[in-house]
Amino acid sequence: MKDGAAASDPSGGLREVGRPLRHEGAWVFDEPRVGLCREPFVAGVTEMIDRLVAGIRDAGGEFRLIFAAVPFEGYQAVLNWVRADRVEGHWYRAEGQGDEGWLCPAMFWFFPAAPQKIYVWAESKGCQTKLTPKTTLS
Repeated sequence: MKDGAAASDPSGGLREVGRPLRHEGAWVFDEPRVGLCREPFVAGVTEMIDRLVAGIRDAGGEFRLIFAAVPFEGYQAVLNWVRADRVEGHWYRAEGQGDEGWLCPAMFWFFPAAPQKIYVWAESKGCQTKLTPKTTLS
């Protein structure tokens, strides 16, 4: 997200992936607004999501995934940008875990550019926690 985007965006840059679910051993998501159907998270991201949702009962059926390029109150994980690759995806490292995962070019439906950090929150699909951006970046 470009500098200052959170100030002009009333949501503070918070985004929601269309309810990820487990399908054929991987986490996938739908984003009907842009025609994505069962778009898989691959190359390490499925394992990152497994850890993130470990405490959510029935997460494999579906859960709510919120993310932003700016910190927001209650975020549970941070992904740090590592490098771009030849097929226009980007590699991120989970802070405190050390493992890496690849986000495909579909990320650009959610971000205008690859953010340096992605802050993440996961909760049960039935929850609707009110999340707000932090007023200062850490």
